[in-house]
Amino acid sequence: MVDAATKKTLAAIPLLKTKAGPRDKEEWPQRLKEEVTSLIKYIQNNKEADNDWLRIQSNKDGTRWFGKCWYVQDYKKYEFELEFDIPVTYPMTAPEIAIPSLDGKTAKMYRGGKICLTEHFKPLWSRNAPKFGVAHALALGLGPWVAVEIPDLIKRGIVVHKDDKSEDS
Repeated sequence: MVDAATKKTLAAIPLLKTKAGPRDKEEWPQRLKEEVTSLIKYIQNNKEADNDWLRIQSNKDGTRWFGKCWYVQDYKKYEFELEFDIPVTYPMTAPEIAIPSLDGKTAKMYRGGKICLTEHFKPLWSRNAPKFGVAHALALGLGPWVAVEIPDLIKRGIVVHKDDKSEDS
């Protein structure tokens, strides 16, 4: 069951039409164009809603993605590097998004800083593949994970703002 906020987010992100992964040399460039178009729309929507929380880019062939995401709490911005590779079986398999700096700091993470999306996001992806893309993984996977996990890590003192670290030293 998908809640109203998720439905609204989902409706605002263009679905993808081309079923192609990185190994499909003929169709992959078209899929990549759709991915970028969808991402641009998602980020544009976030900015218009005053919910700008990430920057992302890919390597030339669109198989490796990297960037930053952030969370603001108590007027402090907590920034994290993010990265992921497009799986060989993409788009039928969702990318595994990693925040390496948080590796080992929460139980809702796998080795290498890969965030746990198994219970909530992966079933949604499988029902909607190949129409979902990178923007959907960020909006429906990483976004909710950051919104739940980062405040908890801050509260428990596991994640400390960079300005607060220098005061303690």
